[in-house]
Amino acid sequence: MTARSSKKMRLDHVATCFERLAANLPEPKTELNFSNPYTLLVAVVLSAQATDVGVNRATKGLFAIASTPAQMVALGVDGISHHIRTIGLFNTKAKNVHRLSEILIAQHDGAVPEDRASLEALPGVGRKTANVVLNEAFGHPTIAVDTHIFRVGNRTGMAPGKTPDHVERELVRRVPDKWKQGAHHWLILHGRYVCKARKPDCGACRISEFCLFKDKIA
Repeated sequence: MTARSSKKMRLDHVATCFERLAANLPEPKTELNFSNPYTLLVAVVLSAQATDVGVNRATKGLFAIASTPAQMVALGVDGISHHIRTIGLFNTKAKNVHRLSEILIAQHDGAVPEDRASLEALPGVGRKTANVVLNEAFGHPTIAVDTHIFRVGNRTGMAPGKTPDHVERELVRRVPDKWKQGAHHWLILHGRYVCKARKPDCGACRISEFCLFKDKIA
């Protein structure tokens, strides 16, 4: 269960938090390896219930021979499965990647669409995946809420909410516009390496003084 602050962080403190996170990492980006919007889309689809490290290990060989929808379709479901067999749910994911590649060719001239509705209509693509692709590939100020961001938003009081969609709405509403483009990356990295689930490293946290988590670890 994710601990939630009973209060919301002050808006000026939210702004200062992002100033500090940005000063530490001026150009945040995803840790998934990709070479174009299509390989980003595939990598994010594969990352569900898997680590970025594990996905990168699997896609190294896959993307070397299939970096376009046409190449992926030609590889076939079995061929895709072979390359991603170390990832959880690889059979279902292979079918989704193959089918979404077919749809991209048939409906979008082989290109990844730059709109949410078209992205979410693809197999294996939900709101979080669409947000990542829109942000990373096309520069939209979207915020994709995964388990790390859900935890940070609730624990710090920055954007408390009972569901990922609620936390997303709060972040979009409360994060200053100048920081929205990089907010997803700063928060996910902060949650992954500092504000960790079991034992947050509060002593190394750059925004600890504004965090409302009542059980901070010195």
